[in-house]
Amino acid sequence: MTELNRGKIDPFVAVDAVRQVATFTLTSTDMREGEPLPAAVYDAASGGEDRSPQLSWSGAPAGTKSYVVTCYDPDAPTGAGFWHWAVGNIPASVTSLESGAGNPSRGLLPSGAITMPNEARVPAFIGAGPPEGTGVHHYWFNVFALDVESIDIDPQATPAVLGFMMRNAVLARASLVATGEYAPSR
Repeated sequence: MTELNRGKIDPFVAVDAVRQVATFTLTSTDMREGEPLPAAVYDAASGGEDRSPQLSWSGAPAGTKSYVVTCYDPDAPTGAGFWHWAVGNIPASVTSLESGAGNPSRGLLPSGAITMPNEARVPAFIGAGPPEGTGVHHYWFNVFALDVESIDIDPQATPAVLGFMMRNAVLARASLVATGEYAPSR
């Protein structure tokens, strides 16, 4: 992918320097690689619905026993990026999530899945909301194929801790990167 599509910041450079992992395919009926996010995927303050997009994945390697799904914005003006969503312990039999699965009240995640608190400390998907004057942001939707059935983690831990806890279990990673810009109301 080009820098234009995925941005100047690749959040996996340091991870890949330690251990390269295989890749597989991530697609969505709601968004496309390198294209703007749909309005519904923005936060309420930006005129959106805080609705997580539909995601489907295929081609995970043999030996996959579970998945982790995340959404991360490395372009957020925080010095550490912004975690929008992180879900662990998704069974290997699940290869898609419906639009809106990031809203826990909808009950669309599989049994046993754990949603970590996002940057707002809420265990749910929080939509894009780039601040004014910060340019184009790149939203990295990732699915990690793991060689363990579950990660033993405190459900109140951060997505960064989840990344640390799963680091040795990752067999492969699939990414889809969409863009977003400041807009006070869509």
